[in-house]
Amino acid sequence: MSSVAEIEQAIARLPRPEFVRLERWFDAERNRKWDAQIEEDSNSGALDQILREVEQDARQGKSKPADEILGQS
Repeated sequence: MSSVAEIEQAIARLPRPEFVRLERWFDAERNRKWDAQIEEDSNSGALDQILREVEQDARQGKSKPADEILGQS
């Protein structure tokens, strides 16, 4: 398989148990890559400005607790 279209077609033909297995693998792989990207961005300083803005908003009372935003207060 060398193209996304071929991969998509192969996935569409998978039996349900194999599809679920692939789905779980894909979710875990996506999460692993996301974690690695966040770690890389954190180590490089790419997130520093965002962190400063969040900390400033918190000091100025511009933020709310997550449970309040989610309606769980």
